[in-house]
Amino acid sequence: MPDLGYAAFDADNHYYEAHDAFTRHLDPRLGPRTIEWVEVAGGRRYHAVGGQIARVVSNPTFDPVAKPGSLAEYFRGNPRGKKPEELLADRHPIQPEYLDRDARLKTMDAQGLEAVWLFPTLAVLYEELLRHDPMAVAATFTAFNRWADEDWGCNYKDRIFTAPYLSLADLDTAIGELEWALGRGARVVCMRPAAPTTAVGQISPGDPSFDPFWARLNEAGIPLVFHASDSGYSTNGYANQRFSGNASFGDGRPTVKMFALERAVGDMLATLIFDKVFDRFPNLRIASVENGAQFVPDLLRKMHSTATKMPGYFSEDPVETFKRHVWINPFWEDDVTAIAEIMGPDHVIFGSDWPHMEGLAEPLDYAEELTSFDAETRRKIMRGNAEALNTPRLKP
Repeated sequence: MPDLGYAAFDADNHYYEAHDAFTRHLDPRLGPRTIEWVEVAGGRRYHAVGGQIARVVSNPTFDPVAKPGSLAEYFRGNPRGKKPEELLADRHPIQPEYLDRDARLKTMDAQGLEAVWLFPTLAVLYEELLRHDPMAVAATFTAFNRWADEDWGCNYKDRIFTAPYLSLADLDTAIGELEWALGRGARVVCMRPAAPTTAVGQISPGDPSFDPFWARLNEAGIPLVFHASDSGYSTNGYANQRFSGNASFGDGRPTVKMFALERAVGDMLATLIFDKVFDRFPNLRIASVENGAQFVPDLLRKMHSTATKMPGYFSEDPVETFKRHVWINPFWEDDVTAIAEIMGPDHVIFGSDWPHMEGLAEPLDYAEELTSFDAETRRKIMRGNAEALNTPRLKP
């Protein structure tokens, strides 16, 4: 483990959901409409989400589970030409630190981490499966957030900052959950990058009807994370539409499904700028986490081109708006130096995706990607930038 000389702030840590994460605080009468456990032939257990068996992950009990960083060399370019299933063969029983916050604190100490943002594993995949029923979305994630706070804490000892999951599918619930999260000391909230499906259909997240939510977030001064999720993007017939959490190798060949994460977050961020959300709410801070950074250069080029074609529409170059309001968590295999040159070193944050198989075996291995930076910039990326984001900012 690299000796940084300080403890880092990991902006992309995960828990594995407990067996009752979705059901502990859910009215059991809503089970068939929301989430319940079912057992299929062979004894394997899956969630039924909205009445349909969800196979978005192969083993939603996570026991056993792939070891952290199992696929690191695959995402590094697969130099040995290994098949993913070969790299995933070495699994282990689910570990205490994947489920328990005090065990996680001990692991964080050993890993050299001062603090983490903590995100779901399954929950970011389930809103899409319920999108046809906004009230089911509201009930499911209200219950889920109560479990997450109970087991992990929105703010546990000023070190573990668990992000409540919010959805704009129902505006009143979104505002209510944000208020609840703030009351529980939350320093960060998360949402999937997707146009919400409401009772009247899909609506742009930048539509003025959602302004009461953005206004409250603007006032609170805490960041909103758009975390990699199932955003429901169509493959338009080019590939199997079924979601695969590892779409880059889901059936042994590349498909356009590999680009869904980048498309989703890029469209979300561009839409907020095109709909002038940041003009109306200048204290908003948005972080893109686990979506990589390869989408950024082309998106900024296209936004600048749009501004030149529509003189007078934007209050400033939308590229400058993006750089002021958005923070990027590059994948460890991305060119972090290039993205820091584009965004500025103050808007790049480190995240390891630990303990997921596609992340890093040890969070501080990320520092090996930062050798081209001076010590001050490395500290910003490994700690300072996330620390600043994690501090509520008063409205200017």
